Amino acid sequence: MSKNILITGAGSGFGKGAAIGMAKNGHNIIATVQVSSQVTPLREEAAALGLKNLRVERLDLTDPYDIKQAQSWDFDVLWNNAGMGEAGPVWEIPVDIVRRNFEINVFLPLTLTQGVVQKWVREGKSQNKKVVFTSSMGGLFTPANWGTYVSTKHALESIAEALQQELAAYGIKIQTINPGAYYTGYNETMADNPFRWLDDNNNFTKRADLRKGFDDFFATPEGKMDPKEMIDRMIEIVPADEGKFRNVVPKKIEDMLKQHQLAAWENKI
Repeated sequence: MSKNILITGAGSGFGKGAAIGMAKNGHNIIATVQVSSQVTPLREEAAALGLKNLRVERLDLTDPYDIKQAQSWDFDVLWNNAGMGEAGPVWEIPVDIVRRNFEINVFLPLTLTQGVVQKWVREGKSQNKKVVFTSSMGGLFTPANWGTYVSTKHALESIAEALQQELAAYGIKIQTINPGAYYTGYNETMADNPFRWLDDNNNFTKRADLRKGFDDFFATPEGKMDPKEMIDRMIEIVPADEGKFRNVVPKKIEDMLKQHQLAAWENKI
């Protein structure tokens, strides 16, 4: 059955790829992008593909008027996909940067979601609606020097789990999608962020050491996976009426996370 789906952060990466894929599958897509200059190119791409069911709008989550407008649109599925990431050592990162990462990844998507689900319930249209959150493999474990970003995803995991229990009586379904480190440019750009504040004259963590750690990870197969695998799964997961609450891709990352969580019970100080 065709669904009306609102996607945040559809200007690039997973969001863009899945928006096009779901539109090709017959779903009606509202693909929202943060920056006005992304709107026209994506509209033109959709037109070139003959996707009249792919509507492109600006939705900058930091703009309350954009959020209010989006909450007035009609759709069956809200996919909170937009986000950004800050990396670097948690013991040295400026707290205002941490606060801003939580604002973008947690507080603003929650603001959007509250307005949407309350409207659905208030209007008696909540049955068979769904909210999906793009979390991360990092929502389920914490590697060193990624703590700020993944702590926002840990928060989303808790919010999603609470929403699933709170909204079940209204017929609203909740899901998370937890990608591994796919090569979309998102993680690579995030890894550049600490170098705008990290200072060898003031910080204990040295720039060269942090850079080497990031580069070593991105050189591994696990650090540079083909995003098509994740996009193909998102195209299936987001519109579906049934499925798992948590969706970790690929399977080997799911297995690794399960082992990590079991081992955490024996972790010593």
